[in-house]
Formats: sequence, C-alpha cells, structure tokens
Amino acid sequence: MDYFIAKSIHIIFVVSYFAGIFYMVRLFIYHTEALEKPEPERSILHKQLSFMEERLWNIITVPALILMTLAGAYMLWEQWGSLIKQGWMHVKLLFIVFLYVYHYYSWRIMKRLQKEEITFTSVQLRMLNEVATIILFVVVFAAILKGSFISFWYYALVAFVAMGALIMLVVKLVNKGKK
Repeated sequence: MDYFIAKSIHIIFVVSYFAGIFYMVRLFIYHTEALEKPEPERSILHKQLSFMEERLWNIITVPALILMTLAGAYMLWEQWGSLIKQGWMHVKLLFIVFLYVYHYYSWRIMKRLQKEEITFTSVQLRMLNEVATIILFVVVFAAILKGSFISFWYYALVAFVAMGALIMLVVKLVNKGKK
C-alpha cells in the first residue's frame, strides 16, 4: 500500500513540476522580450517578471521537484531488486538526470535575467522549452511501456529526436521574423 501512495504522490508532483518548469521558461520568453523594451516599460516588466519567476521557482517548481524525487526514490528503494535490473528504468533514470541538468540550466537563466542579462533570444527560449517536452515524453513512454519500450527503444529514440526536430521547426516557422 505504501508503494501505491508513493506512486500517487510521485505522479501528482511530476504534473506540478512540469507545470512549473513549462511556465518558467514561458516567463523567460516574456522577460527576454521585456528587456528589449524602452524605459519605463522595461523596468516595470523586469521587476514584475523577476518577482513572478522567483515565486514560481521557490513555491511551486523546486518543492515539486523535491517531492517528486523523494517519492520516486522511495519507490525505487522499495522495489530496488526488480526495478534496477530493467532496461526501461535505466532509460528513465538517464532522462531524469537530463531533467536535473535542464532544471539547473533553467535556474541559471533565471538568475541571469534577474541581473538583466539576455543570454538567449525569445525564439531560442521557445525551442529550449521543447527540451522538457521531449524529456517528459521519453520518461512517460518508458514508464508506461516498460519492457516493450526497451524492445523498440532505438525506434523510439529516433521518433523522439524527429518529434523534437519537428517541434523546433514549427516553433522557428511560427516565430519567423522574431529574434
């Protein structure tokens, strides 16, 4: 029973975390565009967006990441012998590492924007937002399909890369003419 409670908590905070991280990068896009505006609009928007980013990061995104991680670690620990031997779990854990790197990278972007440093264009940030989407796809497909995922993981990897390229192409086309 504890395992299923942990699984429920894990799923709830996965949803919360991804809602936070998707919105966070959307705020980065708005922040980057705001820093290109003339004064006093620039200062007003910068202050408001910095406040929103800080709140979202500290009240939703980071706590959700911590609770998601703790619940996931508990499930892994509970069923260590069976889960750690499965290939789909290796794929899931690898992409969780990618997610932590993405999380850290997002934190660095937030800190730079708060210092009024623009490191990416809004179009580049829109593309960066799709990296989290691809990570989410891989983790969900690996967790749901389990053993089946491993038997066709080469095809899945090609499909996810192609999907990512297609999404980024669409983002580029939709934002044609923007920086």
